[in-house]
Amino acid sequence: MSKFKAQGFRNTFKNARKGMRLAVRSERNIRVHLICAIFVLLLGMLLELSVTKFCILLLTIAMVVSMEMINSAIEFSLDAVFHNRYSKLVGMAKDISAGAVMFVTIVAIVIGCLIFVPVVIDLLI
Repeated sequence: MSKFKAQGFRNTFKNARKGMRLAVRSERNIRVHLICAIFVLLLGMLLELSVTKFCILLLTIAMVVSMEMINSAIEFSLDAVFHNRYSKLVGMAKDISAGAVMFVTIVAIVIGCLIFVPVVIDLLI
């Protein structure tokens, strides 16, 4: 058996909410992504996007915010294990996880452009 007590279903959600609050409070980039997400969702509602396009936006936002949270978890974990000491390998791992966030963010911007640009052009014409 495990030395850890089983959490139970309710505590699992409690810990997840705690993690989300911690991420929002401690990570500026997550707050920036969430502010952009609110703007994008409001714009999507204003432009009356189809349900499909709105769902694509929601999934894209979830992908970016999730990747940012994973990046933060990796950074906190490595800092804890290595006691904030410099290590070339730790630096490489952090750079790779930050690169993953950047890649997902670039893809999200492209998806946003593919969804919004045609709609805005139709409004202007």
